[in-house]
Amino acid sequence: MTPESVVNIGQNALYVTLMILAVLLLPALAVGLLVSMFQAATQINEQTLSFIPKLFVVLGVMVAAGPWILHSLIDYTEELIRSIPTMIG
Repeated sequence: MTPESVVNIGQNALYVTLMILAVLLLPALAVGLLVSMFQAATQINEQTLSFIPKLFVVLGVMVAAGPWILHSLIDYTEELIRSIPTMIG
């Protein structure tokens, strides 16, 4: 197993992780920004007002993007398992 293959495995793992996290976190960030602007405009400072919409958005994204996330994880794991014989020797 060469250092290049180790770096390649790490890069692929980080790429898959970042893509999955981006799908989940970017909508939550957008909703949090919108709720914060609403709170600043109306001067309502309730913590649950920003938490509950983000929770529902993340749950909705997980339901909608769940099959894609699962497919991405399965593809990465299958690729990793298939490459074991070439890594060993």
